[in-house]
Amino acid sequence: MRHDEPLAPSTWFRVGGAAETLVRPADADDLVALLRDLPGTVAVTVIGAASNMILRDGGIAGVTIRLARGFGDITVETDGIVAGAAALDVTIAETAAAQALGGLEFLVGIPGTIGGAVAMNAGAYGTEVKDVLDWAEVATPAGLKRLAAADLRFAYRRAELPPRGVVTRARLRATPGEAAAIAARLHEIRAAREATQPVRARTGGSTFKNPPGARKAWELIDAAGCRGLRIGAAEVSEKHCNFLINTGGATAAEIEALGEEVRARVLAATGVALEWEIRRVGRPA
Repeated sequence: MRHDEPLAPSTWFRVGGAAETLVRPADADDLVALLRDLPGTVAVTVIGAASNMILRDGGIAGVTIRLARGFGDITVETDGIVAGAAALDVTIAETAAAQALGGLEFLVGIPGTIGGAVAMNAGAYGTEVKDVLDWAEVATPAGLKRLAAADLRFAYRRAELPPRGVVTRARLRATPGEAAAIAARLHEIRAAREATQPVRARTGGSTFKNPPGARKAWELIDAAGCRGLRIGAAEVSEKHCNFLINTGGATAAEIEALGEEVRARVLAATGVALEWEIRRVGRPA
């Protein structure tokens, strides 16, 4: 447990303030005890790899929980993978491929950890977590619960967790297959992501959800003339305009303001109100 712990260096955008109190639980029992004993008036924020998040410049009040050591194990089973919440999505995809287990290749295209992927029903390249999840174990103030996929009421980029629930591990279904074919699909997704997304920039992944209908968020942003738009050192990516970039020295306020400017221009140009996919947490400066 640390107080006034800087978080910006560990976020993908490299921006934001400190956690008032940062807790790294040792294991699931430790996490349950924390949730049980915290007063209900204390705010709780859970962060993983901080790959899909704008951490505001004023930091995070209350208790911030980060799962790391003790939550990263990956176990291979005959027809699936059991992974701790802190296991990286890309590592799970690579582990499955190495064992000739197919169906999880899409995870190589999702930055972050499987805990966050479950909590937001992350998806890429035609597959979402809900399509492969058997169950997730969730720590709550009342104890550890194992929830089936149906219990989480998955929708587009969201899941319904119990109040103050924190995903601790999950089981993902996979299908035994040809190792070469699975490896080829993994390479195909990785190459497509490299070619179309600013993966080497300080970014936070897809900024806005794709709205209902045929047009994707990036198409609407492009149509509104926002490609390359800047506020301070924050920029709409020229490579993929549903990505915001910290070009160097941006503040969280600049990045968030740029996102809101994009939303306003898209609404004015197309009549579509884009919804944030990136989580925005904490207090303004």
